[in-house]
Amino acid sequence: MSADRSITVPVSGMTCAACQARVQRTLTKTPGVAVASVNLMTNSATVSYDPAITSPEQLVDAIRETGYGAELPAPDRTAADEQAAQDEARTREFVELRNKAIVAFVLGLAAMVGPMLLPMESVRAGRAPASWWLMLAATVVVVLWAGRDFYVRAWRAIRHGSADMNTLISVGTGAALVFSIVATVAPGLFVAHGVAPQVYYEAVILIIAFILAGRALEARAKRQTSQALRRLIDLQPATARIVRDATEVDVPVSAVRHGDLVIVRPGERIPVDAEIVDGETAVDESMLTGESMPVNKHIGDRVFGGTINRAGAFGAQATTLGEQSALARIVKLMRDAQATRAPIQNLADRVSAVFVPVVMSIAVLTFIVWIAAGGTGVLLQAVTASVSVLIIACPCAMGLAVPTAVMVATGKAAELGLLIKGGEALERAGKIDTVVLDKTGTITEGRPVVVGLRASEGVDEQTLISLAAAVERWSEHPLAQAVVRYTRERGIAIPESTAFTTSPGRGASALVEGGRVSVGNAAYLAGLVPQHSSQAAQALADDIAQGGKTPVLVMRDETVVGAIAIADPMRQSSAGAIRRMRDAGLAVVMLTGDTPSTAAAIAREAGVTDVVAGVLPEGKTAEIVRRQQGGHVVAMVGDGINDAPALAQADIGIAIGGGTDVAIDASDITLMRPDVSGVASAIELSRRTMRTMRENLFWAFVYNVVGIPLAAGVLYPAFGLLLNPVIASAAMALSSVSVVTNSLRLRTWTPRRYEETGI
Repeated sequence: MSADRSITVPVSGMTCAACQARVQRTLTKTPGVAVASVNLMTNSATVSYDPAITSPEQLVDAIRETGYGAELPAPDRTAADEQAAQDEARTREFVELRNKAIVAFVLGLAAMVGPMLLPMESVRAGRAPASWWLMLAATVVVVLWAGRDFYVRAWRAIRHGSADMNTLISVGTGAALVFSIVATVAPGLFVAHGVAPQVYYEAVILIIAFILAGRALEARAKRQTSQALRRLIDLQPATARIVRDATEVDVPVSAVRHGDLVIVRPGERIPVDAEIVDGETAVDESMLTGESMPVNKHIGDRVFGGTINRAGAFGAQATTLGEQSALARIVKLMRDAQATRAPIQNLADRVSAVFVPVVMSIAVLTFIVWIAAGGTGVLLQAVTASVSVLIIACPCAMGLAVPTAVMVATGKAAELGLLIKGGEALERAGKIDTVVLDKTGTITEGRPVVVGLRASEGVDEQTLISLAAAVERWSEHPLAQAVVRYTRERGIAIPESTAFTTSPGRGASALVEGGRVSVGNAAYLAGLVPQHSSQAAQALADDIAQGGKTPVLVMRDETVVGAIAIADPMRQSSAGAIRRMRDAGLAVVMLTGDTPSTAAAIAREAGVTDVVAGVLPEGKTAEIVRRQQGGHVVAMVGDGINDAPALAQADIGIAIGGGTDVAIDASDITLMRPDVSGVASAIELSRRTMRTMRENLFWAFVYNVVGIPLAAGVLYPAFGLLLNPVIASAAMALSSVSVVTNSLRLRTWTPRRYEETGI
């Protein structure tokens, strides 16, 4: 069976939740499609499909069959290029809509003044006044030019057997326009039936004007939702200074090749990802990590494109370039995240699927009820009420309620050094009640150091550490790297080793100088040595662990030759971050493969009371499952590599790293800064965003629940109030703008300061 592939297809012509829901339903029903996500904010459809059953071309055809435009994405366009194109399109859209709205408003105001130009005796005489003909001409201009898209898209939707917001606008204004034309061309028909002729030209024009103005404001507000993403893109310098043929030259960033020597002076932005080969400096990486303090960099350290060199000049060799760079990956991740859907969106989609047909039915029923009620001027009232129902009932706000909040929240998260993989992860994070923290590299620095050697009688410390390093040189475990680093820093020769084997989370062994050397914890060595030696090894390990250090035992053949004490210092921010999580009502658990005594020492320092120690990687997963079966919603926080199974099992996997780790691809949320305070920030932001989404949906639904009956004339019998279609159009336009504006408030959200948590 073919593996699913994913593609994001630009979709044009969508204007409301009904449009989005129709494209979504069509794609979901297309053979070969596993998952489809259509986003009104980004005007795109992200589809996971089986290439053995369908193809990108067929997906594009399926979208086009719904009446909306679709094109295959350009293969050579980067995420930054796509965002730039989208921003440019929204700017053009705003300018066009603004200009059309201004013209429509001017003509609409002229149409309102028009009836005052000539007396109404001509109407009573069965002739239309000259002002009506002028108003008709102005209305035709507005309908055919400013409002043309409404009618074209409505007709396209009808041809494809669907209805959307454009249908409501077109039917509403069209009915008013036809009624007015009949009154202008043959006013005698009304007079003959005892009804005073009346026209709605100014209403038609102003309805279109208000809707255009609302869309213009909406387009501008939409562009503001991606402000954080644009700021990231703008960080990439246009040129780089490199050394070619022993000469420094400035070249476009796109011309930099892997291995080029890049020269960066103080105050400049670093043009590409690179590794320092000459000099040292301090780099402002806040654009990646949210950390305002510059990070010291030395030879061998990596620097990232877009960050700022704050101190000395340095030379660095270019490493990852183009779409593989840290900045480009973050931009792509954010765009992908913003194109996804939060599960709460499904509620709006279900309503939108039937919304337009229901509204049209209500409008027809409104007309019938008014006609049946009879009375003076009933025809005019029936037309006014039914047109108002069609105009006020716009599903735009429902379509924008969730995706606008997702876009703003993911952008805000990136500014804080949090990469959230889309709406689903954003929504789930707010439901977390238990946070499970891996110890090494999460609560602690993750770069343990050797702090003591305990050699057995007859064995010197240099022999002890060299034997251990000979085995550990083949391992990538942090404790192993600490042993090798300690040995090399002291110039101690590391013997050759062969036949390396490892037991994950327990230890490793290899042949060294003709003997089998094993390095690991007491449980690992217990099965390899006689019982009395095992007991001695356990006692040695316990003695080291009592001081909060991790014991690494070393055995040659069947004899324990000593132990190495390793400490992994706790991060300065860990205790405060854990307190902040507890203040937010979260249960905090520390999970580690370390011994209970070592884990307990770190837990006391960090302020964690629930500790699970001595667990292997599979044991971590089992612990997550146990908590979930107990009814808890669990977040697992780890390094994204050794903890991958547990991260995958958790309801939310949160990887902590330096921003370019493969954890970006393996987690739901990535903390760009190695600081667990980001966990609380992510959960708090999720809760705030979910509140915003619910507010948006509430007001979108309430607007229609209240607005439609008002437009239908429910207050007329008691108070004589009947909603004017122009007022209805203004209310409809403002409903969409209000939803986007409410979402934009998330840009001002900031995490609680450390001072507020007592740190």
